[in-house]
Amino acid sequence: MVSFDYQGNYRGIIMVKYMVFDFDGTLANSIELFIAGYNDLAAKEGYREMKIEDIDLLKKMTIPERCRHLNFPMRSIPLAAPKLYRYLRKSEKGLPFYPGIKDMLDQLNQQGIKMAIISSNATDIIARSLKAHQIDYIEDILCSKHIFTKDKLMKKLMNKHRLKPSDVLYVGDEERDISASKRAGIKVVWVAWGYDDETIALKANPDYIARQPSDVLATVENI
Repeated sequence: MVSFDYQGNYRGIIMVKYMVFDFDGTLANSIELFIAGYNDLAAKEGYREMKIEDIDLLKKMTIPERCRHLNFPMRSIPLAAPKLYRYLRKSEKGLPFYPGIKDMLDQLNQQGIKMAIISSNATDIIARSLKAHQIDYIEDILCSKHIFTKDKLMKKLMNKHRLKPSDVLYVGDEERDISASKRAGIKVVWVAWGYDDETIALKANPDYIARQPSDVLATVENI
């Protein structure tokens, strides 16, 4: 794919045809709303409360470790998800994005790269957030409340658009994003501003690391 910058200058050949993004922790900074929603649920169900000062510790834990720390049974995750979504829907303007995300997505769109979102959030929450940020070019939003099955959604997306794994680049913030990408045969960028600490993410061996949104753009241009 031939790429040009916003002034029309030739920038070279872009090998990535399709980019797939995680949503929470990658595009959307939903952590404070998530904590509030979780604590509302925890008070009703008897789980341990999550405090903002706990976040750095929780980021260094795997998902099973977090569940044990919070006295939250992993089997309850699919059942708890709809209750958390109801809380997130209270944000009528959608969820806030991290600084630089909107510009990054706009530049990828200008380069002709197709984009999708695969998330364990809810489709309507994601769509509302994209609309609030005036993003109307993301083609697909695929969601599942089963947090460890993103590879199946990746394969579904590739089949729909007749893509090879080498055509696609996934961008996510958690170890499970990296693992799912590898199961699907897709290269993955881990972003350092999300839910998982580097000590957890690097164990899954991401192909690329982005410490700011502009690093994602640089990765795309250098593949």
